Amino acid sequence: MSTAPACPVCAMENTYQDGDNYVCPDCAHEWPVAGTPQADEEGGEAVIRDSNGTILADGDSVILIKDLKVKGSSLVLKKGTKVKSIRLVGGDHDVDCKIDGVSMSLKSEFLKKA
Repeated sequence: MSTAPACPVCAMENTYQDGDNYVCPDCAHEWPVAGTPQADEEGGEAVIRDSNGTILADGDSVILIKDLKVKGSSLVLKKGTKVKSIRLVGGDHDVDCKIDGVSMSLKSEFLKKA
């Protein structure tokens, strides 16, 4: 019996693990094993964690752990930038925030709780 989760794109359950990724043979979607949401023991909801494994919540302040290029522009978010009042959302980019007045969506794997 496979312990791989169902595909988030087509919801088929015949997925398999290939190295550090899960693969869906039906729609050819691949996603990282480490990026799968983990269920909270009490509520059963998905828990969003930072790069160190600390649980994040709405309103937290976080710090970028590496330089991030902003897609579609020449802007680079520098390592060590502090972001206040984050908002957690579902999806691939699970943190919404404002940096210098510009709305951004970031992945929690590039953040650490301040």
